[in-house]
Parts: sequence; C-alpha cells; structure tokens
Amino acid sequence: MTFAQLQGNEDVKQALIGMVDADRVPHAILFHEDDGGGAFPLALAFLQYLFCKDRHDGDSCGSCPSCGKIAKLIHPDVHFLFPTAAGVLSEQYMEPFRKLVAERPAFREAELADALGIEGKNSVIAVAESRRLLDKLSLSALEGGYRAVVIYLPERMNAEAANRLLKMIEEPPALTQFLLIAHQPERVLTTISSRCQRIRVRPVSFVSGPVFADADLLDELMAALLGKDLLGALEVSERIAALPSREQAKTFCTFAADRFRQVFLAQQGIEGAGEISPQARDWAARCRKTFPRQALEVLNRTQTLIGRNVNLKILFTDMADRLYLQI
Repeated sequence: MTFAQLQGNEDVKQALIGMVDADRVPHAILFHEDDGGGAFPLALAFLQYLFCKDRHDGDSCGSCPSCGKIAKLIHPDVHFLFPTAAGVLSEQYMEPFRKLVAERPAFREAELADALGIEGKNSVIAVAESRRLLDKLSLSALEGGYRAVVIYLPERMNAEAANRLLKMIEEPPALTQFLLIAHQPERVLTTISSRCQRIRVRPVSFVSGPVFADADLLDELMAALLGKDLLGALEVSERIAALPSREQAKTFCTFAADRFRQVFLAQQGIEGAGEISPQARDWAARCRKTFPRQALEVLNRTQTLIGRNVNLKILFTDMADRLYLQI
C-alpha cells in the first residue's frame, strides 16, 4: 500500500511523510477514524514508507522486499492485534485477516467479525495477546530495522491487557513503532492515549454520505427526539434492535457517537478541519449543550451491555428513553 494509492486525507499523508523524512517519528500514533474510514490502509502506507529502503518523492517504492511483505501483511517485524473471540490470539486468525485486507483494506468492524467467523460473539483483545506481544518484542528485529505493532480497536482491550502494554508504549525499545486505530478514542485507557500522537482520519466518503449503511436510523431517531416524540423514538429503537447482528448494533453506537462528537464541536464553535456535517450543525442548534456528552455516556453504556449479551430490544428501548430525557 503506497500513499499514492490512497484518496483523501492529504494533510495527514503529508504529516506522516514529514515525520519520517525529518526522522521525528513519535513512538506511538493513535489514528481516530469512523468505522471503515480508511485508517488501516493509511497505517499500512505509513509503515511501508517507514520500512522502505528505496523511498523517494514522498512515497515508498512499492517494489522492494520490505514493501511487498508489509503490503501482504507477512513482514516478520510487523505485528497485528485486533479483537477476537475469547481465548484466541490474533495470529491464529491471520489468514482470514489478510484475505479481508486484500479485498477491503478500509474494512468495517462488522466485516472483520464476519471474516473471522465470530459475528454475534463478544470480541476483545485479551491479556494473552499482551503477553504474547511482549514476548515477541523482547527479541531482536528479525530483519534488523524497525519493528511495528498495529492495534486495531485498542478500546476493546480489557484492563489487564492494556495495563501490561502501558510500560512498553511509554518506553518502547529503540526502533519500535506503535500504531493504534480507534473508533472511540475516549474509551482507550487514558494513560495509553495520552502517550500517543493523535491523528484524525476523515472518511473519504464524508461529503457523499456516511460510512454506516443504516445511517437513516440515526436520522429518524434524532428527528423523533428533537420533536419530543417519545413513541416515535421507541419505534425507531425497535428497528435498531432488529439489525441483523450484535456487531451491527455496536456499529450503530460507534456511528452515532461520532455524529454526537460533531454536535459537540459545532456547539463549541470548533470547526474540526471541515469534519462537521450540516446535519450535525442543525442538531447542535436544536439540542441542549449538555446533550452530546450525556449522549456519549448513554452510547458507551449501551455498547458495553451489547457485549454482555443483554437483550437488544431492552437495551435500545432504554437508550432511546435516556436520550429523550437528555435532549
């Protein structure tokens, strides 16, 4: 994956290129994206540029052995962690993971769960992953240069796993690069996120439409809430609960949380480099200034309980009721 193959986020690409060219690469970078927003291929392009021995004109060569291995996700010094079924390490899922990335580099959470065969199950990054990673990083780089760790959805790390990695992220060995890709950065362990250079990755499809396929559900829910129509909001909540899988229900929460962050930015007068949609501006003008923060707490609670297999109809009825009281 080269930078030239990626559309959009030109400012982010130039910032990453500048870090490498100036030899001022932060040891840990936290990419914040919408679900399916393109941070993963951007992270790969960055690693390819960082590892490439023949980079030129602001891009990797794309043809050297290092570029080829990173593009195929087989470089021995690049490690991937992502949420899996309990008790199973990410490395045991690498074959379907590589296939997914080859077909859809900017994959969504639900697509990852489907590719791994764990859709509908509670997926986490467990402490066993941290132990295994620390063992790998205690050894020298096999190819004598950089080593890298890509963590997809660090907010899914349980507390013990996150705390085990904290020391390594605080003081990594020389030439060790951490790249974290989060959809809900506020749920990442604070002591980890505070040690990362945060970069917002804007979805290429932002102008033409949202990433979440069932975005109309949030539009209808907000229309009912702003119209003080509790029965209408509860009707929409039943349709959200009827989404095909628990992963898609989680995706709805992630998507809604991002839109409520935009509402907060609009209310605070923070332009956010053009990432605030006209719809979010409209909602911002019509709801309380306390609503975005309280709505995020409601969504975080809902998403946590989805992972604990609580009945979806009960969960989303409760969510709609709580949002109605706060708006």
